[in-house]
Amino acid sequence: MNKRIAYALALLIALAAPSFGYPVFLMKLLCFALFACAFNLLIGFTGLLSFGHAAFFGSAGYVAGYLLRDAGWPLELAVLAAVAASAGLGALIGGLAIRRQGIYFSMITLALAQMVYFAALRAPFTGGEDGLQSVPRGQLLGSLALTNDYHLYYVVLAIAVGGFALVQRIVHSPFGQVLKAIKENEARATSLGYDTERYKLMAFVLSAALAGLAGATKTIVLGLETLTDVHWSTSGLVILMTLVGGMGTLVGPVIGAFIIVMLENKLGDVGNWLASQTGVEWFNSIGESVSMVTGLIFVICVLLFRRGVVGEIAAYAERLRRKAPAQAAKG
Repeated sequence: MNKRIAYALALLIALAAPSFGYPVFLMKLLCFALFACAFNLLIGFTGLLSFGHAAFFGSAGYVAGYLLRDAGWPLELAVLAAVAASAGLGALIGGLAIRRQGIYFSMITLALAQMVYFAALRAPFTGGEDGLQSVPRGQLLGSLALTNDYHLYYVVLAIAVGGFALVQRIVHSPFGQVLKAIKENEARATSLGYDTERYKLMAFVLSAALAGLAGATKTIVLGLETLTDVHWSTSGLVILMTLVGGMGTLVGPVIGAFIIVMLENKLGDVGNWLASQTGVEWFNSIGESVSMVTGLIFVICVLLFRRGVVGEIAAYAERLRRKAPAQAAKG
């Protein structure tokens, strides 16, 4: 019941957010939150660490951008085609990678994702280093123009909420329970008769499809797609978001995405404000040190908060819950 109230409050805040914040920035937050949730489905609930999830995020963005700008497809079909493309790419990469475990699995995903990066760099329809520019937002159902930021925000919010609800449904389904069993002890899951490779491949494809949905949505929001989205650094960024927020929790990746994206976009403003208030010019350079700050956050999380923000809060609440009966008995 408490979770339902929390979700309802979060939804109300999200609905009112455009009145207080810049809609395009808020939509970017939602896209990365969905991307982090998609990645968390793989690492947090299946135990598979992919170093190549940017391939799905970026490739879907390229497909959606090309179909909207150059092929003139309707918005809905372009997004569906982009998700299908990322799911197909996930089936290909996952089919090759799940044959190995541990660091070998991670390295295969990284190598194959880098192949996607170089393909995007050389392919004629991607725009190379310039990327896809001036991607139109199109119309929803052929009638609602999405050039208005506020209209598009609520469409993106619906997509993000739908993606989060799908992840939650998957995790709490019998399929999700098998994924958790594979994460805890794959040998035992195999001994119980489950085809673990098939389940892992299905989880990989679902995660790739959701990552593709996030990437396609981001391209529509920003009106462009660049090589950054298929670069290995974006794969590292989504790993950082998941770890900071709380791997294996439903809300953690959302919180982690908000923290990292806020840092990337607002750290420079904070530095300029500090410089204006204190007169110390060094603060103006803080915005150029985003990678250093996010790296420091990663180190702190690994050393002190291994469960992430949400994981640590949940663990603290559980300790309080267990202490309450003992204190009541003593009293």
